[in-house]
Amino acid sequence: MLTIGEFSRLTHLSMRTLRRYHEAGLLEPAVVDQATNYRYYSVDQIPVAQVIHRLRELGIPLSDVQRILRTPEPDARAALVAEHLRRLEDVLNRTRAAVVSLRRLLDPDPAPIHVELRAEPARTVAAVEAVVSVRDIEAWFAGAMAELEAAVGDDVAGPPGGNYDNALFEQGRGHALVYLPATAPPRIGRVHPVTLPAAELAVTTHMGEHDGVEVTYGELGTWVVRNAMSVAGPVREVYVVGPRDARDPAAWRTEIGWPVFRLT
Repeated sequence: MLTIGEFSRLTHLSMRTLRRYHEAGLLEPAVVDQATNYRYYSVDQIPVAQVIHRLRELGIPLSDVQRILRTPEPDARAALVAEHLRRLEDVLNRTRAAVVSLRRLLDPDPAPIHVELRAEPARTVAAVEAVVSVRDIEAWFAGAMAELEAAVGDDVAGPPGGNYDNALFEQGRGHALVYLPATAPPRIGRVHPVTLPAAELAVTTHMGEHDGVEVTYGELGTWVVRNAMSVAGPVREVYVVGPRDARDPAAWRTEIGWPVFRLT
């Protein structure tokens, strides 16, 4: 038997933490002296304590750690841990994107963005469209693109894109449309032909992951205020290089088109 102090030194868990784990039913001592209430642990509990320590380092709540430890099947335990790891990776990716955005915003001498005034002709594409909320846009986009790719098949005639109404940004809910250019746009399920109207656009390119694209939006909007006349209409995005084209997010390229009225 090991005293709580000895067990603490061996596992790098403080005595206060061990008492809390005991109270939570997560790691109960092998023996509790009824007269003194001293806690004693066995050497067999050291690996369990180390597992708990690592799971807690990953930010897994006590209740979930308990569920993992009480799951008898190794595959089921691994699935529970993998679920938490995926969530942690998502948080890490968002944190990295936020850091990149902050560095751009705090740069005392930011590089000027390149903006091109472009006249886009009308064209008919295969599209999926819906009124969606900002919190659901990522999942909706993934499902819509998968459906488009399945419907269009090898008939793809250019990079995918999306049109997003102002209400989506201003009110958190609005009309969104994603599309794939095709020589013969099909009508299957939610996929149907849509004619994108001709438009005058101020276009710039966002480099890298889509997280942080709001900084590029801000830079483009600033350029438009200073150099052109903004008009009502959906913002257009074209995913020139995306996850399906390059595994490295640094290689991704998204064109952002801001509707403008050209004076010349």
